[in-house]
Order: sequence, then structure tokens, then C-alpha cells
Amino acid sequence: MRTVNEVSKLVGVSVRTLHHYDAIGLLKPTKVTQAGYRLYDDAALWRLQSILLFRELEFPLKEIKTILNSPNFDTSQALAQQIELLELKHKHIGQLISFAREIQKKGVEKMNFQVFDKSEIEQYKAEAKEKWGHTKEYQEYEQRQSEKQGFDDAAMQMMELFCQLGALKDLPPADKAVQEKIGSLQSFITENYYTCTKQIMHGLGQMYIQDERFRKNIDKAGGEGTAEFVSRAIEIYCTKG
Repeated sequence: MRTVNEVSKLVGVSVRTLHHYDAIGLLKPTKVTQAGYRLYDDAALWRLQSILLFRELEFPLKEIKTILNSPNFDTSQALAQQIELLELKHKHIGQLISFAREIQKKGVEKMNFQVFDKSEIEQYKAEAKEKWGHTKEYQEYEQRQSEKQGFDDAAMQMMELFCQLGALKDLPPADKAVQEKIGSLQSFITENYYTCTKQIMHGLGQMYIQDERFRKNIDKAGGEGTAEFVSRAIEIYCTKG
């Protein structure tokens, strides 16, 4: 078993990223000690390796999670596809380097945008998604992605929820009104992003104060101290029966 810090140093991924993967259910630790330390076994590291390969290929985290959780997922077949995609990407980068060197050597004589064409890579990625994506969750994700404006609206609505929570900062985090609003936040995430269990909610609560970007955005929506207040309210929400 390796601690989150050991895994971070081993693979070159930040602890914050590993915490985020845990929060969204992409990579759960094998075990969490009573002191709250995350521990990862070899199986978890194998999954992390697959995640990082897909990330190198620019797959969104939600798609990676759906692919890895697919009942049809086969590690060896997926690795073969990843190798093929990496080779296509390598070929594409090689062409870009040659093109840039030609410009450097001869100057710009004519425009050539064909070298930037990534359609072959995108086609192969689409085939990979199709192979592993025959799940209800993947279809739901694709539907939501096709409604990009809906995602934008959802982000604005979520900030509005943080604004409403900020207006309750004078109340104790355990107050009924605050806890009901946290329940609304959990339901909103489930309806618009992914199934937000109490375990995931707990991880998000920690991330809201540990990740400076989240803290700033939440405090901007609800006023200074909102992120801290929301985190404490989530802690109570997730530990009650």
C-alpha cells in the first residue's frame, strides 16, 4: 500500500489531483485509515496508469470514468487502442515539427493548414468511445455534452446555490435551513453532472477549501468565508444518519 503522497511522487501527479479523482469517483483509494489517510494498492495504480494514458490522449475525466467503469472494458484491448492513438499523436506531432522547421528554414511561402488536421486521431478516439461507451451513463453524458448551453447554465445555477449558502453564513452550519440547502446542492450535482453520493459530497466539501480556485470562486459567489462555511456544513450533512 502507498500513501497519497507516495503515489504523487511516484507518478508525478499532484496530491490535489488525486484528491479530485477521489472526489469525483474516478480513482478511489483502496483504503482510508481511521486518521483519514488514503492508501492505494497495485490495482489502484493500474487504474491510475490507464487514467493518465487517456489524459495524455485528451479524453475528458467524465469519459475516462465511464470507459473504465464499463462492463465491456478490457484492459489489454484498451491498452492496444491507447498505443494506436499515441502513435497517431506521435505521427501528428512529427508532421508539425517538420512543418515548423520548414518555415524556419525557408520562410512562409504559402499557407498550409492541412498539417493541423487531427481528424484521423478524432475518428479513432470516437471509435474507442463507441467500443467502451455502451452504458446508460455514457449515453447520458453524451446527451448532456450535446447540450453545452445547458452545462453553462448549470454552472451559473450552481454559483447561485453558493450565493444562497453565503447568505446563510450567520447561521450555524448544522441549522436546518443550511442543511436543506446542502441537500439541494447534492441533488443539483446529481441532476446536472454525476451521481453525487454522500462519500463524493464529503470529498467535494474538502476540495472546496483545499483547492484555491474553488475557494475563490465560491467566496466570489457567496462572499468571503462561504467556501469554509459550505465545507463545514457538508461535513455535518455527510456524517448525520
